[in-house]
Amino acid sequence: MSRLPDITAADLNAEQQKSLAQLHTVISHTGLGGPFSVWLRMPGIGPAIVDLFVTMRNHAKLDRRLFELMTLVVIRRWSAQFAWWAHGPRAAQLGIPQAAVDAIRTNKPATLAREDEKVVYDVTTELMDKHALSDATYARAKSVLGEAVLIELITSIGFYNMVGVTLRSFDVPTPDGSLPLG
Repeated sequence: MSRLPDITAADLNAEQQKSLAQLHTVISHTGLGGPFSVWLRMPGIGPAIVDLFVTMRNHAKLDRRLFELMTLVVIRRWSAQFAWWAHGPRAAQLGIPQAAVDAIRTNKPATLAREDEKVVYDVTTELMDKHALSDATYARAKSVLGEAVLIELITSIGFYNMVGVTLRSFDVPTPDGSLPLG
């Protein structure tokens, strides 16, 4: 059960409703849920977070498949049920092997065949586990992804840490009450 009472679009002011409409241009699920149900309660700040999210989605250079892989690693570290509910199925649909998705879900090392997937997994895992990125991993990632995509990847890791801490701190439930992370 969430630590915050449910809100609806009718509870939002005009600025917040505009941000919600903008958000719905880039996310597939409808309604007011997940971390946005928390952030949109903050006039000024919530809409700025939505703007950042929409900009990241609309101007992404990082392949969606790789983005979802990164997201799974980060949100699993936070055990963010809502985020796994939203992203777990999408990763497999976009081509991340189901065995890798299952490994991440169960906190086991993922085996990946594609070099770009290995790099994204290694960068994300290293940052989540060691809170730093080694010179060797950085050089490999820059070589495989390029500088601009690597910057986007690292920024996205930071953003999804904010997602994870928000979801866990406010105990945001999945829409159907499921616990996909056990």
